[in-house]
Amino acid sequence: VCFIPGGLDCSISFVSHVLGKGCVHGRQKEILSVLIPCLTDLTKSDCIWQRICWRLVERVPDRWMEAVVLGFVQRAPGADVLSRLLGNLVVKNKKAQFVVTQKLLLLQFSHTTAVLQNLLGYLSLDGLRRALLIKVLQELLETWASSSAVKHSPPEQQQYISKAILICLSHLNEPEIESCRQEILTNMMEGVKCHLDSSLPQIRRLGMIVAESISLKINSDGPVLKFQYEEDDETRALKSLLVQTPPFCVVPSLPDDDRNEKADAALPSVLESNKKACTAAPVMPDEESDAELDSDDDLIPYDMSEDKELKTKAPVYIRDCIEVLMGSDDVDKWEATIKALESLVRKNPAATREVSVELAKILLHLEEKTCVEGFVELRQRAQVAVLTTDPIPVAKYLTSQFYSLNYSLCQRMDILDILVLAAQELSCPKSHGKTRHSGAQKPCTQLLPGSDSSKDWRRIVDERIKSKTRRFATGKSHVELASGPNEFSSVAGHFFFPLIQHFDRPLTTFDLLGEDHFVLGRLVHTLAILMYLAVNTVAVTAMGKALLEFVWALRFHTDSYVRQGLLSCISSVLLSIPAEHLLEDMTEELLETQSWLGGKM
Repeated sequence: VCFIPGGLDCSISFVSHVLGKGCVHGRQKEILSVLIPCLTDLTKSDCIWQRICWRLVERVPDRWMEAVVLGFVQRAPGADVLSRLLGNLVVKNKKAQFVVTQKLLLLQFSHTTAVLQNLLGYLSLDGLRRALLIKVLQELLETWASSSAVKHSPPEQQQYISKAILICLSHLNEPEIESCRQEILTNMMEGVKCHLDSSLPQIRRLGMIVAESISLKINSDGPVLKFQYEEDDETRALKSLLVQTPPFCVVPSLPDDDRNEKADAALPSVLESNKKACTAAPVMPDEESDAELDSDDDLIPYDMSEDKELKTKAPVYIRDCIEVLMGSDDVDKWEATIKALESLVRKNPAATREVSVELAKILLHLEEKTCVEGFVELRQRAQVAVLTTDPIPVAKYLTSQFYSLNYSLCQRMDILDILVLAAQELSCPKSHGKTRHSGAQKPCTQLLPGSDSSKDWRRIVDERIKSKTRRFATGKSHVELASGPNEFSSVAGHFFFPLIQHFDRPLTTFDLLGEDHFVLGRLVHTLAILMYLAVNTVAVTAMGKALLEFVWALRFHTDSYVRQGLLSCISSVLLSIPAEHLLEDMTEELLETQSWLGGKM
């Protein structure tokens, strides 16, 4: 290199070979931690050194190119530095293009956010490379929208792809977005559907965040998607990736591998500091505005410290509650009714049985009129109270509505929750445990209160009795376990069999064996709980036989949540049915289940 200013030519192929071989044989950290800072300083203002650096990486053999490119991407202090060091390598070298656009984004997911920002920022800093950036975004969106990828790839990889999509969007300008708007919109609609169908909450929330961000980017002036989910640090960090990092916020170079982890932590803090800087200057009020105020400031405020809030009285009859819930415009009365309904139903079982199905229908379709704290829980407890008060007709209504048209998935899962809670309440004994002693109960003498002599007298007598009494054994106090009839015994079939009958019949808006597999998983777990609560009941053997046939029909389901529920069903059958009935009445079903479980192991 020292002969270049003299006009003499030289070759650095040998240096390229040494660099590639050293990186691929595990010396990447030692070589590049020294080389990259040196080349960064030399290429800042010297175009000759930039060309030397480009030739250095371009002449690395293809079999070693991945290790060199990965090392530069990981250790470059920013996208602009990486662009200065690599030039248009991804355009000139097919191997480097494959590593940058395919392997590091779609086949690997262990790299940090800082690496993604370096990589995608590098593609965005040159006109020739921006075409690759758009191509990368399209491939990432196709993978994100693939139902097979959502089902079979780990959550960490899906989060990695989501980060890459948001960073790509942050680098696109309006003409580029307009050129591929329709394709982005199509992939967004398919992808959000696949993510919302997932049984994992983190995958569903990830789909909501990415869909919101895409919608905000492609429809900056129009309506955008908006979902309800819990905001946390991870959510805010993902959304911050949609805002492009300014050039002066480049993460500084670190001497070791901890640089990437620190860069991840630095990004949200940089954005937060920028936000604070924008809002730091306080708005000074106009000094002359005080003179324009009205003279009402001189009035003495009325003392309202002893005033009490007027509380709306809740209805005292069940039929009055129905009228309020169906059509009352008095919001306070509606709120008081929903809060008092559960206790009113339990206090008036006879009146509740007269209108139980009608009340269950109203509560199933009831929507929140005002912001009532704990509304969902209040409505659920009232529904459970109605179902336990009049189990058979209400259970028939709820189980029939589970497979009816024009119900949302949330309402169908509410029905399952209500059936489980009511079954638990009915199967539990109502009497409370009583403490008793094995010895005879001691007679007690009531003494006059306030008499000091009486206390001394009691103490003296106790001491005399204790000194003259010989004890060979003392009885231990024990709590008598609660006991009572199992009220679920006579109604278990009404809860169980209607749910298991029509699971394989697809409806227009509801397909358990198709896209609504999350509800199928909830149904399977519900049947397992009902089976467990039906222990020692008359119908338990028939229920167990039907449940094993149900399990056998779904044994090869692809969703892990459904298969986990099937194992719960088998456990409930074995725990609830006596061993002699299992061997006599269900031998064939047990053998089939055993062979299936053995094959799964």
